[in-house]
Amino acid sequence: MSFGQLAHWVTSRLVSDASSIEGPLAAQHTRLGAKMADFAGWSMPLSYAGTVEEHLATRSAVGIFDVSHLGKAIIRSTAGGTTAADFVNACFTNDLNRIGPGKAQYTLCCDETTGGVVDDIIVYRGEHDVLIVPNAANTAEVLRRMRADAPDGIEITDQHRQIATIAVQGPKSPEVLEAVGLPNQMEYMAFEQVEWNGIPVTVCRTGYTGEHGFELMPPAKSAGEVWDAVLAAATPLGGQPCGLGARDTLRTEMGYPLHGNDLSIAVTPVQARLGWAVGWEKPAFWGREVLTREREVGAPRLLWGLKSEDRGIPRPHMPVRSVDDQDIGEVTSGTFSPSLRAGIGLALLSRAVGEGDEVRVDVRGRPSVMRVCKPPFVNPSVR
Repeated sequence: MSFGQLAHWVTSRLVSDASSIEGPLAAQHTRLGAKMADFAGWSMPLSYAGTVEEHLATRSAVGIFDVSHLGKAIIRSTAGGTTAADFVNACFTNDLNRIGPGKAQYTLCCDETTGGVVDDIIVYRGEHDVLIVPNAANTAEVLRRMRADAPDGIEITDQHRQIATIAVQGPKSPEVLEAVGLPNQMEYMAFEQVEWNGIPVTVCRTGYTGEHGFELMPPAKSAGEVWDAVLAAATPLGGQPCGLGARDTLRTEMGYPLHGNDLSIAVTPVQARLGWAVGWEKPAFWGREVLTREREVGAPRLLWGLKSEDRGIPRPHMPVRSVDDQDIGEVTSGTFSPSLRAGIGLALLSRAVGEGDEVRVDVRGRPSVMRVCKPPFVNPSVR
């Protein structure tokens, strides 16, 4: 099955495209007593039993997350000439030719003039089409830029509301998928398109927690059936439903950047240490010239990890100062780490700062001692 066939399956069964910001699993979240919050215009679960408990369940067993607010769009070629893969490759930073069909890739949509990050995206390469998954708040802007640059014969279909995403994350995630009859032995960043109980599901060996995990993309209309099955299989293994609060603490422990915090139109891939996601030898991608120049001369600031050496917990926008009281940057993400029982964060700091340096973070008017480090803060098990 191609992504195009999935889109046809969805469209042929679509009754209406409701304007409600409730996601396709709203009934499940209500039944489970989730605490809901707004995420980019979507009402999504923040937590169920509590962020710390859900975080630890994901690290030790398995967590089930609804991330259906993430964008989805299918790119296909409807005529001869530029293929979908070639077009996407000319837009985003990473080199799509590094992977073949059935594989996924992390990449960046950058501004042509400034090199700043418009969004970070997962691209899934099919045989003849491409699925992209941007962040919810940035989907419309990414698609606007792509449509403005698309040659004749390239079709871009927004499937944001039509395809759901359920993340099954944790060391016991393969057991969960095996129990429900879904593929569970694929390599990291690979995906398979299967039919499960008559429902087309894209099973992706991807995630945002650092743990061994999968992301399932069924049609939104059938998401409840898939959610109920994986949650029922996860519960006897010590798994539980998890909200976006735990997703944030899990990704911060791994040092994974979040757009809107650690990435933005004002932050380049070079500054965010994401040069590995740039195909520097490619002839073209948005922002190539300015990013190549910044790479050569060196970025004025870099993204670092911070680990608290007292009881302070860093939060976004808190100032960071050197031991001799010089302004050296700002916290971009920060939280209490349930795994380490300490405050951790990410910060954009002056290029003069080095690993192991001691710094001061202004935590509500009190200087908190923190140590500069390179994430991850915990050992990953994603591979």
